[in-house]
Amino acid sequence: MNPTQVIDRFAEFLSAGDAEAALALYEPDAAFVVEPGTIVTGHEAIGEALRQFAALRPVLTGDIEQVVQAEDVALVTNRWTLAGTTPAGDAVHMAGRSADVLRRDAEGNWKITIDDPWGGSDDR
Repeated sequence: MNPTQVIDRFAEFLSAGDAEAALALYEPDAAFVVEPGTIVTGHEAIGEALRQFAALRPVLTGDIEQVVQAEDVALVTNRWTLAGTTPAGDAVHMAGRSADVLRRDAEGNWKITIDDPWGGSDDR
C-alpha cells in the first residue's frame, strides 16, 4: 500500500468498527492526537482511543488533499467527516483536516507514525 491507501484503509477499518485492524496501520511508538491538546503514544493508548471512536459506529469519509513524500517519509493531508451514534443513541458529527506522517518500514510497508486528525483544522 502507498500512503494514500493506508489512510483510505484506516477510514474503511474504523467505519467497519474494526479498531484492531486500524491500529495495525500504526508504528508501535506512534503518536495520536485524540483531541486538540491531548496526545497519546504507543499501541495500547492509541488502541483505546480508536476503540472509543469505533464505538460510535462511525461512517468516516475522507478526501485526500495532498501527499508530500521524501524517500521513506510522507505527509498526507486529508479533509474528513465522521457521522456516528454514541452508546446512548445521540448523533455525533465531526469534521476536520488531518495531518498524518507515515514512514516506510524495512519490509516496505507504510505505517502511520504521527496522526493528527485536527492538524490545520478550523472545523472543530
